[in-house]
This record gives sequence, structure tokens and C-alpha cells, in this order.
Amino acid sequence: MHNLFILGSPRKNGNSETMARTVAAGLLQQAGSTVEYVRLNKLKITPCQGCGGCNSSGECIIKDDMTELYEKTDAADRLFLVSPIYFYALSAQIKAYMDRCQARWARKYLLGRQFRKDEHRTGYLLSCAATAGEKLFDGPILSAQCLFDALELQYGQPLLLKSLEQLDAIQKLPYQLAVCQRYGEKITTEQPLP
Repeated sequence: MHNLFILGSPRKNGNSETMARTVAAGLLQQAGSTVEYVRLNKLKITPCQGCGGCNSSGECIIKDDMTELYEKTDAADRLFLVSPIYFYALSAQIKAYMDRCQARWARKYLLGRQFRKDEHRTGYLLSCAATAGEKLFDGPILSAQCLFDALELQYGQPLLLKSLEQLDAIQKLPYQLAVCQRYGEKITTEQPLP
């Protein structure tokens, strides 16, 4: 089971990445599990140009670091979208990745190509925020659900943490780290939906 973590924070080893690595520790308890991290902030991903170039092929015509990321995304059995919340939204790095997945939307909806038939793949949103607003994660959840649909991933239960204001706040909260570890462990026991 290959687990791909798309790290959307511009900060290395910040709260969202610590969440991801702790969840991964739980996942690695499953025999045969592998984990891969992609730090978007280190990649050159041009924003989607809305050109329609993918409409006839399902492939983006822009050639940059996203080209290899399409392959990694397609190969993942589980995909974890990892992002801090900025202004009640996902990070710019995650948004650029998501927008470029328009090519995968075109593959599915315009060209009718089903990818990895009969496989039960799942996408998960891991997100944290400094504040604690009631609707803090509403927009990010809808965005993640839309992305996972385009990528032909079932939507798994998200892990959403509030009130992590300082850069390393989660590292000082053993309870929150335990929640993340248990979340990863729980995923490994879930049965895929038919």
C-alpha cells in the first residue's frame, strides 16, 4: 500500500508536516506500507492557465515539475493532501497542485477514461490552523472532495486540528500527536468500500 503525502506548507517541519509524519508513523505499522513525501514548495509548478489543452488528451500541456507529480499521484493507493489554513483556505502551493489536476478531471469527465479500474483508492485531507473558527475547514473540505473525485479517490475521514498558533505548537502537545498516530493506525484497519 503506497501512501503519498502532498505537503503544501511553505514551512519545513511545521505543524502540518509534523501531522503528516506522525500519521505516517501509524500507517507504517501495516505490513507492506510505503510512504513518500512531496514538498510542493520545492517544486516549480506553473499555475493552471485554463487553456483547455488537456481537454482532448487528459494530459496537461505545461511541462514542469507537475509532470512527474501526475505519475506519483496516479501511482498512490492513498493520497494525503496536507495543508495549513490561510484565510480559511488551503495554501497557495496546494491550490496550484489542485488546479493543475484539471487534466485528471478532463481525463475522467471529458474523455470518460476510468483510471485503475476496480481499485479502491482513498484520499485524505490533513489540515491545521492557528485559529478556531466554526467554519474554518468548510471550504478546504469541499475543495479536497472535488479533487479526490477528479482523481478517482474515495474521500476518507479528514484530520483537522485547530488552535495551533505557533510554528511548532503541535510538537508541544503530546495528546495531538497521539491523535495523529492513532488516525494513521485506524486507516490501516479500514476496509475499502466496494
